[in-house]
Amino acid sequence: MTSARRRLVAATVAATLAVLAVLGAAGGLLVMHGGFYNTGATQSHFQWVHSVLEIALERSVRYHARDIVAPSALTGVKPDSPLALRGAALYRDNCVVCHGAPGVAQGDIGKSMQPIPGPLSDAARRWQTPELYWITRHGVKMSGMPAWQYRLADEDIWAVVAFLTVLPVLSPPAYSAMAEQAGHPQRAARAAHTQPDTERGRLALTQYACNACHQIEGVTGPATMVGPPLRDLAKRQYIGGHLPNNAANLARWIQDPQRYQPQSAMPAMGVSESDARDIAAYLLKP
Repeated sequence: MTSARRRLVAATVAATLAVLAVLGAAGGLLVMHGGFYNTGATQSHFQWVHSVLEIALERSVRYHARDIVAPSALTGVKPDSPLALRGAALYRDNCVVCHGAPGVAQGDIGKSMQPIPGPLSDAARRWQTPELYWITRHGVKMSGMPAWQYRLADEDIWAVVAFLTVLPVLSPPAYSAMAEQAGHPQRAARAAHTQPDTERGRLALTQYACNACHQIEGVTGPATMVGPPLRDLAKRQYIGGHLPNNAANLARWIQDPQRYQPQSAMPAMGVSESDARDIAAYLLKP
């Protein structure tokens, strides 16, 4: 084959691929704008969509968890160890509603979610310990799995992972006994930061669902008008109508808005003092 012929073939292949890409994009836009794809949770994903999402999840978790080192306390952990028992209590109080447990059904919300958050009895067989930690800490985008890093201290996240490693060997009676024995231990305190950090604040805005009611510059969210947009907040003189606008007051408002404005529809979201300072730093940055 001559060089001219090879160039012609290469150009033809490239043009064909380009046309196919354009047609595929046009078809996708047609389906999206026409509303033909059923987004209702009563309609399951196509199997190929589910499989693609599973593959993407597996590859992503393995990549992002590659440098995490599990604490030595998780090596050879047993069901009766204090760490696993603490994890059992945390799992019972926070995870069973979506994932269920041996002999315990998922709650109604967990049963009807798409993709479905299945039982975790085999999680330790499918994922390495650092990967279980990463998933629990960071959650899974575009699913109902939340990121627990703003709800649980690292110590407690590792305790949940310790429980997940022993979960495969638990029978329903064994799980029931373990959950009862665990009681209700006090959660460990999350590490507080003395210096406000704008990037932590940007992330905290999503983890406390502030973007569900407010449009916030630099934070992905719906085009909502439930609460006022928070753009150019630093230029405003007052917070909530009468509280002088500064970082300290904004942090106090974020933690307990109805203390300063009883008629405010904004609820207290359980924001920690450290996280409130980070959020205030982000919202007031120049």
